[in-house]
Amino acid sequence: MLLRRFLGYGVLGAGLASAGWSLHTNDYDPNSLGIVRLSRSAAAVVDVALTYKRELYYREWDKTTPEYKAEKSRVHKIAAEKLLELICTNKGVYIKVGQHIGALEYLLPKEFVQTMKVLHSNAPQNPIEDLYKVIRQDLRCNPEDIFDSFEKEPLGTASLAQVHKARLKTGEVVAVKVQHPYVKGNSRVDMKTMELAVNVLARIFPDFKIHWLVEESKKNLPIELDFLNEGRNAEKVAKQFEKFSWLRVPKIYWKLSSSRVLVMEYLEGGHVTDLDYIRKNKIDTFAVANRIGQLYSEMIFRTGFVHSDPHPGNILVRRTPQNAMEIILLDHGLYANLTDKFRYDYSKLWLSILNVDRKAMRQHSEQLGIKGDLYGLFACMVTGRPWETVMQGLTKVKYSKEEKNTLQNNTSLVLPHISDVLEQVDRQMLLILKTNDLIRGIESTLRTQNRMTAFWVMSKCCVQSSYAEQRAHKTATGSSGIFWLRLRERWELLKLNCYYLYLGLINFGFLEALKQVI
Repeated sequence: MLLRRFLGYGVLGAGLASAGWSLHTNDYDPNSLGIVRLSRSAAAVVDVALTYKRELYYREWDKTTPEYKAEKSRVHKIAAEKLLELICTNKGVYIKVGQHIGALEYLLPKEFVQTMKVLHSNAPQNPIEDLYKVIRQDLRCNPEDIFDSFEKEPLGTASLAQVHKARLKTGEVVAVKVQHPYVKGNSRVDMKTMELAVNVLARIFPDFKIHWLVEESKKNLPIELDFLNEGRNAEKVAKQFEKFSWLRVPKIYWKLSSSRVLVMEYLEGGHVTDLDYIRKNKIDTFAVANRIGQLYSEMIFRTGFVHSDPHPGNILVRRTPQNAMEIILLDHGLYANLTDKFRYDYSKLWLSILNVDRKAMRQHSEQLGIKGDLYGLFACMVTGRPWETVMQGLTKVKYSKEEKNTLQNNTSLVLPHISDVLEQVDRQMLLILKTNDLIRGIESTLRTQNRMTAFWVMSKCCVQSSYAEQRAHKTATGSSGIFWLRLRERWELLKLNCYYLYLGLINFGFLEALKQVI
């Protein structure tokens, strides 16, 4: 009896101590308490479930009628707004998940996607005094001793940090990224509450399977919270792509940086989806899309080091004084490190899709973890196109608004199978799917989905990646035939160039085809 009482008091004491420490590390903000955040999340989940039951599922509907579709859209919007309110209140990890939802344009109802897109560049911000406190704690000096000026209005606010423009005592203009003070202290609690919320939703909606998202967030969050790692990533990718004169990556001021503060070169430009800025500066949208496509094809299929957060706020464009167009790549906190085997299998999958080879699609989907007939849905998720288009040939069917509507309207019908795919697939694929969706979202805004160079550049990178892996295997095993592999690779690339030039000529005419190729 005494032992049980002792253990009970011990557990209670530990809980109170944990709560006290959480309050202390978060300036005695009750929002940092796990029970507060968990209760708020649970209440929001139940509220969303009851909203659907009360507003939509209270009667049997003929799901083909315009009335049902309008009502479903209305309820989706209400639910999305409730979810956004929870995310903005709890902040931190919740915003990260909300941003991910805002990127899944081809997998989730448009009401959720559009509502969450505000989080890509307009996440809730903290007062400047909170940021100064972090700077003092990490750099062990007052901001006034480092900066000649520090703009109070942030350039941008994200899930984990906000960025301000400042001027150093040396006169250099910099961008200062400071981690939200509450994020580290709340991260463990947030992941637990997020996990519980997902489990509750899975019970209410059996088709709701996003445990993979929680697992990936748990794995990636500690990496993203280390700004020194972000600085190293920035330098690595700048080195890898120094051959691209049009790519700019901010340089890092290491002596003024820590795990929660990152001071970097300030580079000015417009968001890649800011069409007014692009038109005003006479920047060619096709040139922008081509450069981004080339960069990400090289990352995914050649280097295997992939910037995995290319939302519009992290990619800027500008015209230089020399009248050249530049792409500025920001936020290097999260990168996917793809294995050689994954890059080979993913390259072969894309080639099989482009060649409309169903047998090879199934084979290479299996190599990436997809079982049975789900390979067809997987191909649609990878390409962002309906199965009918995949079977006709991606290079032969132009993307249309009707196609996009078909994808979004059919999402609810295949949602259980989408969840199965995401549960089965190689974990490396999750960040690639997210990256693909973000890039497609940019192309959709720029209205450049039908440019022929997208598949041309990707096809070349796929061929080069697959042959590089074959050569590496032969070298490792001491086999001969490397010369013939190089010869076959060049022949494949020549055929590709001829094919895509032919497509350009018949679809766009000589001058437009030449413009896209250049």
